[in-house]
Amino acid sequence: MPKINVYLPDDLAEAVRDSGLPVSAICQRALEEAVRRITAIRQTALGELDAEQLAARLPSFTSRAVTVIALAVNSARDAGAPNVGTGHLLRAMITEGENLALRVLRALEIEPAALSWAEKDEPGGGPGLRYSTPAANALEMLIAEATALGHNYVGCEHLLIGLAAEPDGIAGRALREAGADAKSVRRTVSAALGGYAHLRATKPPAGPEELTSVVRQELRPLVQRIEAIEARLA
Repeated sequence: MPKINVYLPDDLAEAVRDSGLPVSAICQRALEEAVRRITAIRQTALGELDAEQLAARLPSFTSRAVTVIALAVNSARDAGAPNVGTGHLLRAMITEGENLALRVLRALEIEPAALSWAEKDEPGGGPGLRYSTPAANALEMLIAEATALGHNYVGCEHLLIGLAAEPDGIAGRALREAGADAKSVRRTVSAALGGYAHLRATKPPAGPEELTSVVRQELRPLVQRIEAIEARLA
């Protein structure tokens, strides 16, 4: 059986040793799940799929994430595009209107509806309607992001990170030009989920405005620490 080395930070490695966790079995299960998710993305031919079929193909995706994918597919198909690009995915996310990714952007003081980019085809695709190469890369990145965050689901917030991190797609360029690079989006997603969990534990579910305010409060000490480090290095 082939061997793959996994390197851990010192503190995590020590904690794993102390706990006696079966690292090999845990890593194998996590990798199997990640491979299943990515394979489902790569093998999905999109042209004839509706939202229900997409949900069946992508069982770990939230209903809002499936809706965004379906909207992007329909938009590309209706426009006669050669593939589903990152621009279709970002526009579908904005059109859906209620997902956490949009709250994350607003916490970064970016109004989603104000994002703009030049509509153009991206390379890649395949027989029938498939994802462009940048879109497929972004979707694979969102699987990695969800896994790295320890989430057993894939949501629009993970898609936002994937789009921001993908270097060649038009959506990533639009997001980065607006100030939503992968690092800041990832940090804000973590703060948003932490703030939402805190609100749910202490009071009824929050509305968008209250959650955005909590996310900004969660981010403030992180930003201050980063600014202090940058000042020392300047």
